[in-house]
Amino acid sequence: MVNEAYQMTLAFIGGGNMASALSAGLIGKRCAASDVLVVEPNAELRDKWSEQGALTRPQAEEQLRHHRVWVFAVKPQVMKEVVQQCKPFLQPDTLIISVAAGIAATDIARWLGDDTPYDRVIRCMPNTPAFIGCGATGLLALPAVPERDKNIANQLLGTVGEVVWVESDDQLDAVTALSGSGPAYVFLFLEALIAGGTELGLTPEQSRKLALATLNGATQLAALSPETPETLRKRVTSQGGTTAAALDVLFAENFEKTVKSAMAAAKRRAAELSVEFA
Repeated sequence: MVNEAYQMTLAFIGGGNMASALSAGLIGKRCAASDVLVVEPNAELRDKWSEQGALTRPQAEEQLRHHRVWVFAVKPQVMKEVVQQCKPFLQPDTLIISVAAGIAATDIARWLGDDTPYDRVIRCMPNTPAFIGCGATGLLALPAVPERDKNIANQLLGTVGEVVWVESDDQLDAVTALSGSGPAYVFLFLEALIAGGTELGLTPEQSRKLALATLNGATQLAALSPETPETLRKRVTSQGGTTAAALDVLFAENFEKTVKSAMAAAKRRAAELSVEFA
């Protein structure tokens, strides 16, 4: 598989943060830098890719048709326009992978098609920890995508973290609400822990160090333990103790309900994006 992947030619349509995160796990592992084309209008970003050895172009052009996998990494509001700019260079075996939040795979297939949709499309939702190889990505393939292409997508996204396949755009919107937007929830909680520790008398440096270690340790314990998070929480909570006192406040403030409501809002917004930019 690795040898085959090294012969794989990739095109990133959009060379911003997410494309950079994915390329960090791909270049040198699944493909050579010279096999990567980046279509990016921003000259400064193109220079950064050129320094890595990638080919760059300011806009879609003939070179694009020679790249087997196209990864669309642009904002949802420009996705339709960019897809249509690339359409003239589409080949019968081109695999389309989209990381645009909220844009349905069926809409991308329709934009790329003529009389019938071009249904060799995979939609995915990675997250920013992909920058350090610790990402979480949801993947959705249209029914006509060959198994070989799904394996390619699995390999490519698997280089930057965990991969979960889902069956519908609705489920992928749920992935967006959970792991796509999830790092922001964690960062907000981290901010609160650091601020709380500082208000209780610790220095900002002490609070940051303790908060980071606590989050990292707790998530690692949850990942490695065969027990559920609920069981782990109850194990650390002594009746009448300090943890119980803290959790009583979180329960009283409907912490779990607040998190679920936030996720529901993110999922709704992902669905709205699909309608807005269809």
